[in-house]
Amino acid sequence: MQILHSKILGKGQPLVILHGFLGMSDNWKTLGSKYAENGFEVHLIDQRNHGKSFHSEEFNYDVLSNDVITYMEHHNVESAMVMGHSMGGKTAMQMATSHPKKVTKLIVADIAPKYYPPHHDFIFNGLSHLDFNTISDRREADDELAKHIKDRGIRQFLLKNLYWVEKERLGFRFNFDVLKNRMEEIGENIFPSAVYNGPTLFLRGDRSEYIQPNDYDEIKRHFPIAIIETIDKAGHWLHAENPKQFFEKSDAFLNS
Repeated sequence: MQILHSKILGKGQPLVILHGFLGMSDNWKTLGSKYAENGFEVHLIDQRNHGKSFHSEEFNYDVLSNDVITYMEHHNVESAMVMGHSMGGKTAMQMATSHPKKVTKLIVADIAPKYYPPHHDFIFNGLSHLDFNTISDRREADDELAKHIKDRGIRQFLLKNLYWVEKERLGFRFNFDVLKNRMEEIGENIFPSAVYNGPTLFLRGDRSEYIQPNDYDEIKRHFPIAIIETIDKAGHWLHAENPKQFFEKSDAFLNS
């Protein structure tokens, strides 16, 4: 049995945080520390094929959800508040609807319970041009990536995944081949009949297109008592673009 890698911060009520596609637990370290200071035992998790967690050919939301259940059982966490961003939000939704007794509260950051067509091609195209036989440091990797991905923020986010595989040889922490071949899975929806009746908060970025007003009925169908709130001056990476407001709204919900 393989257990997901995590960083555990603080003491108190368990709060599980799930990163998005091509992300890792480190993306949430700053906010995770703030929740920990406010009385939560924060579990910053690397999902399979990401960060320091195990690699596997199997990759879908049912499997990702069960990974977290197995992780909680391993760490003797009976139930937890669960927060997920983007892909992590889909994992969290799947988990809450499949194992409602394990999830006391749910926060979903900038993703709706619907199908999204694959849209990461340009990222994988850029990443596929990184030749680690010739690239010797992060600056060179960024220079090469910049030819294909103009947005510096996206490049910095992706480059966090570089690490020294061995002396003087860089590589990706994420499972490049499996994730590239499973892009269709990333956009999949949770089960059509899935319902979670527990307290739920959806946070959307006001500059993001991921959650639109016409998605609200679908959200309420799966999560009948969901609250939907907007984070100002933020796109899809709303927790990084407006961390202050993201923390205030999420922390108020967790403590309500």
